[in-house]
Amino acid sequence: MRGNGAHEQRGVGRHRAATRQNPLSSPLKSLAEAISRLKSADSRKLMAVTGLVGALGAATVGGVAAGAGAPDTQVTLQSASRAEAAQAATRSLDRAAISAVTPVEAAAPKAVPQAQPKAAAPKAKPKAAAKPKAAPQPVLRPVAGLDMTQMRNAQAIVQAGQQLGLPKRAYVAAIACAMQESQLYNLASTVYAESYNYTNQGEGSDHDSVGLFQQRPTSGWGTVRDLMQPKYAATQFYKALDNVQGWQDMPLTLAIQEVQVSAFPYHYAKHETRAQQVVDALTR
Repeated sequence: MRGNGAHEQRGVGRHRAATRQNPLSSPLKSLAEAISRLKSADSRKLMAVTGLVGALGAATVGGVAAGAGAPDTQVTLQSASRAEAAQAATRSLDRAAISAVTPVEAAAPKAVPQAQPKAAAPKAKPKAAAKPKAAPQPVLRPVAGLDMTQMRNAQAIVQAGQQLGLPKRAYVAAIACAMQESQLYNLASTVYAESYNYTNQGEGSDHDSVGLFQQRPTSGWGTVRDLMQPKYAATQFYKALDNVQGWQDMPLTLAIQEVQVSAFPYHYAKHETRAQQVVDALTR
């Protein structure tokens, strides 16, 4: 009987020891799991929960020590109460862990993206300085008994003198000369078949003379092709006139004669008045 009693007492002791361990082991295990879930939680929430875990751990250890010498019934009640408290704390930790692992960024207001500064509009390139406009040419109308063909030839003669920067008296001399030599028509020559290949308004047969001024290629005035161009022929006349010493102070007919070396040096004088009218009409 004693042997059985001792056996029963040892069995009761082991049962009590197991009873004391069971209420603590499950909450502590749950605490460990909750702490594990907090590893990835926000550090500030983890610190707040750590205080609660420490306080709960201290209460649990104190309860174990106090219950060591208490009667079995009291230990069991106290352990059950503490177990319930531990489980409640565990549930609180679980909620804290779930809240902690929830992204904080979801609750935080999103930063308003700042508008990117607009690229500066490319500066407009400075406009090039406007080229000086040429002086408007007067409306071409025949004067002094000329037709439009003669008037266009006279215009070409005046423009050639303007480009050389010569005075109006030089224009009058050139037009008076062309009136006498060709009646202001650009003439081909029966001597040069080539002269008919270019724009012409008739023909002449005075030696090998061609063009408005009846200039001779054999005398060094230029080629047939060049002398059939009114502007070129007028330029050649102006250059020769400008080389005459004091030509501006001479009677117009003599100044022209110095250039043309005509057999009739005074015939140019009769065209001076009309030539002046043409120049005035073309330069006003």
